[in-house]
Amino acid sequence: MSAKPNFRALIAPVVLLSVALPCASEADQTTSRWETALADTKPIFNARLRYEGVEQEGLPEDASALTYRFRAGFETGKIFDTALLVEFDHIDDLIDDFNSTINGKTGYPVVADPNATELNRFQLTNTSLPDTIITLGRQRIGLDDARFVGNVGWRQNEQTFDGARVQNSSLGELKVDFTYIAQINRIFGDDSAVGRWDGDSYLLNLSHPTPIGTLTGFAYQIDVDNAGGVFSSQTVGARLAGKQAIGTGKLGYTVSYATQSDYGSSSLDYSADYYLVEGTYSVEAVTLGAGIEVLGGDDARGFQTPLATLHKFQGWADKFLTTPTTGVEDIYAKAAYQVGDIGPFSGVALTAVYHDFSADVGGADYGSELDLAASAKWDKIGITLKYADYSADDFATNTSKFWIQFDFAL
Repeated sequence: MSAKPNFRALIAPVVLLSVALPCASEADQTTSRWETALADTKPIFNARLRYEGVEQEGLPEDASALTYRFRAGFETGKIFDTALLVEFDHIDDLIDDFNSTINGKTGYPVVADPNATELNRFQLTNTSLPDTIITLGRQRIGLDDARFVGNVGWRQNEQTFDGARVQNSSLGELKVDFTYIAQINRIFGDDSAVGRWDGDSYLLNLSHPTPIGTLTGFAYQIDVDNAGGVFSSQTVGARLAGKQAIGTGKLGYTVSYATQSDYGSSSLDYSADYYLVEGTYSVEAVTLGAGIEVLGGDDARGFQTPLATLHKFQGWADKFLTTPTTGVEDIYAKAAYQVGDIGPFSGVALTAVYHDFSADVGGADYGSELDLAASAKWDKIGITLKYADYSADDFATNTSKFWIQFDFAL
């Protein structure tokens, strides 16, 4: 089933551009401006090839997915302080032994990279107002660390948003970021019944530097009409992230708290809390860290982050994309080492993360996970190796995943 595109947000840039066109008496000046905008136009092109293998207990088949993505478009120079960006994605597979969520291969584990050819971004960006950036249309949005709002860039088909965003810095060091969203274009694509979410959502993010780090306050009212409104919620919270020099290294820290409840079209009645405490210490090429992240539980609903870049959090095996009603407590430790250059490879880096998962309510032992990654560049090609191994106790099933990925961009 193909969802109809939401043209309310997509047509807004065209309307804005038509209003900006000058009268005929300024034709020569207008021609010059158009020529300058066209001369400053920059192409957009990147390509990605990825193999993902999945072994998941309880399914009769193992997944083998070899997929690729081409992303291409352009961004013009500015005319009347406005730039146009147009970008398309094409995603396809070379090996299709996996459940893409729309290909019907339910005997395989899910690899959420379905085939698609679609408009990824279509936006106008205007800077005519002092200290203000206005973006209209289909756009990429990532707020803070993408824990609540992100573009899910790990998947081949990223998440984008149809709407209007205003970023303002006219109040000194206070940054104001407000977005209205009419449609959420999810990673599953146009051909999926859950590929588009409609509704009226509002994102407010305020940040200000302090001597101990950047303090951020946020309020996210997400109203999704689809699926009976179960993804609708309002979340209000704050975040502090900073670094301080200690000895020969740097101490990094992040603390965050939020509370969430039902909102808009939701038929649920619930309230759940979120908190994060994380610390890291870096000395030269080595970084060590540990933290605890809790998404609270409620009898009706666990704390949800449906617009987040979820793969980045709670383990790369993606076992907690939906928070159980008993919540999730994630206690983790991580280590990273910046190796540097080795032969033809530059920027070689190694990462390891260990997670221990349990229920926020009731204390059930969900399971544990080990995540390993290595990354490097070879000329203009980025190379990533990743491995995730989830060992189940009282939640889900044993799952291991392996990735090898190649990225190229102009």
